[in-house]
This record gives sequence, structure tokens and C-alpha cells, in this order.
Amino acid sequence: MLQRSGTEVGETRAVPRRRRRWPWLALVVVLAAGGAGYAYFVRERAVEAPAYQTSRVELGDIETVVTAIAKLQPKNYVDVGTQVSGQLRTIHPDVGALVKKGDLLAEIDPTVYQTRVAGDRASLDNLRAQLAQAEAQLTLDRLRDERARQLLANQSGSKDAADAAQATARISEAKIDALKAQIAQTQATLEGDLANLGYTKIYAPMDGTVVSITAREGSTLNANQSAPIVLRIADLQTMTVTAQVAEGDIPRIQIGTAAYFSTLGLPDRRWEGTVRQVEPTPTIVNDVVLYNVLIDVPNDDLMLMTDMTAQVFFRLGEAKGVPLVPTAAIRAGRDGEKTVRVLARGGGVEERKVTTGLSNRSMTQILDGLSVGERVITGNRAPGATPGQGRPPAMPPRLG
Repeated sequence: MLQRSGTEVGETRAVPRRRRRWPWLALVVVLAAGGAGYAYFVRERAVEAPAYQTSRVELGDIETVVTAIAKLQPKNYVDVGTQVSGQLRTIHPDVGALVKKGDLLAEIDPTVYQTRVAGDRASLDNLRAQLAQAEAQLTLDRLRDERARQLLANQSGSKDAADAAQATARISEAKIDALKAQIAQTQATLEGDLANLGYTKIYAPMDGTVVSITAREGSTLNANQSAPIVLRIADLQTMTVTAQVAEGDIPRIQIGTAAYFSTLGLPDRRWEGTVRQVEPTPTIVNDVVLYNVLIDVPNDDLMLMTDMTAQVFFRLGEAKGVPLVPTAAIRAGRDGEKTVRVLARGGGVEERKVTTGLSNRSMTQILDGLSVGERVITGNRAPGATPGQGRPPAMPPRLG
């Protein structure tokens, strides 16, 4: 009896322990299953909902430009040389000096040309003296010719004497004509030598600034082979920008096209101008065809200098206060139509046709198809985004 009771008591104690373990085990199993389901749900949502790189449609300004590298030169300049050979005796101005038209710039040794002028004048005086003598002789010969004709008419003289007198008079007239021709020739030679003597002094042909001096005092200049350059005078009040434009862009640039540029030394300052000329003959550099485009700009403060390097922007189009989207958002379709992907409020994506206007590398003008404030997709994934960042995953339902 006691043994049965002991057994019953032992069984009564064992049964409650087993019943207490089952609820805890069930709870652990349910939580593990829920965690696995949640992880699977998040992973599936990350695959189904990729993150997008988006941009808002906003009002702004846009311009379409063509860029080119350019060099600056004075619009008006003169290379002042010498027309005669000789030793360069003096150069009066220094580089940077302001000169007026007619100012004396340089002098060449005039000794040779002074000698030539003196010789020409002496020859001219000699010829004039001979002319006077010939004219006196002609007067005498004409008198003898007249007397011979009278004697012949009175039958007091012979016909041979009359013919000889007449011939002598004509010879004297021919001598006078020859002397007059020699005098004219010598006079021309004298005028040429006087001009060359005058060229030994070099005068400024225009107002401007002496920007360079090529020759040196004491050097011998030979004008017979080529015209030696002594110095250059330039008008720095107006500069010409010579931009080299690629052949692919040159059809869009015309005379009158607006342009602006900045220099390496003053990158924050902008100079404005318009295209004056497009040179038709290209320059080929490393098999690249480039055309020179000339732009004139005022230089009142003389901040622009010769041979400066500039970056030129040719303004092809401009619009202000218009809807803009990044150019990366524009997708080209068939038949030339353009579309964008618009991010809807619920997270969906809508493909929409748009009409575009001006466009450059970064922004594009929207004429129709989008409203300010809408978001367009510019890329399938934002930089640095991880899967699932497009929109937050929905929370799984609570357990129990």
C-alpha cells in the first residue's frame, strides 16, 4: 500500500514538469519562424523595390554654349620696318612707350644717301649748264640758217651752204631735247635719292604703344633681301580674340554670335563680345581641323595683353526661369521622341513623353510633359545606396 502510494506520488510530480516545458518550446519555435519569415520578406522586398536616383523639376536658367581656347592680339598693329639698308644708328622709344602718328622712332646712318643726293644735284647742274650752252648754239645756228636761205633766194649763196645751215640748226635742236631728257632723268634720280635719304628717319605710322623692338642699335639692316622689322606699334584699346573652333561646332557659329570669355589671370572676370569674322581656311593640328573665329572686345583699362590665353564661350541659346531637369533623365526613343521616368507618390514609376528645348551637358529645358515639383528618375540606383533603400519595407504582422 505504501509502495503503490509512493509510486503514485512520484507519477504525480513528473507530469506537471512535462506540461510546463511545452509552452516555452512552442514560443521559441514561433519566434524563430517569425524571424526567418521577416528576413525573407525584407530580402524579397529589397529585390522587388530597387532604389532610384531622382531629381526634382525646378525653374532655372539655361544656356547652350560652344567652348574654345583662344589667343589675344591687338586688332590694329603695324610692324614698322625700314625701306633702306644701312646701320641702325638710334632707336628713340622704349617698349611700352606711347607714340603719336609722325613721331620719330629710329634713325639709320644717312651718309651714303646724302652723298648720292649731292652727286645727283651736281649732275643736274652740269646738265642744265649744257642745256644753256646748247640753247645759245641753237640760236646761232638758226641765224646762220636764215642767212643762208636769204642768200640762196638772192642767188648769192649756194644750195649746199643753205642745206648745211639748216641741218646744223636741227642738230642743235636735237641736242637740246636730249639734254632736257637727261635733266628729267637726273631729276627723277635725285628725287628717289632724296626719298631714300628721308627713309633713314623712321616715323610712327599710327597712334599706339610700342609693344616690341626687334632690331638693335648698331646692327646693319639689309632692305634688299627683305624688309627688316625694327619695332611693332599696336593699338591696345581694342583687342581681337582668335578662338580655334572644331569643325563639328563651326556650323553653329555665325557672324554676330554672342560670346564671352575669361583669361587665366582673371578667371572671375568676364568680357563680352560678338563674332566679327569666321576665317574660311582651317588650321590642322594633329589631324584635328580647327577654324579661327575672331571676336573684338574693348580694352579701355588695358588689362588684356598680347598673347594672353582665354577660354571662349559662344552663346548659342539662352532661356531664363524655365522648367529644367538633368540631361541624364532624358531618354531618346524611336522616331526622335523623348521620354522621362517619373516617380509617382505611391512609389511607382511612370514613363512619360516630354518636349524639350535647350539642352547642355548637365540640364535640359522642358517645354511640355512635366510640371514643376515632380520627381524624375536620373539613375537606377543612387550613389552608395544599398538594396532596399528605395522605400522602407512594410513591417510583418504581429504574432499572436
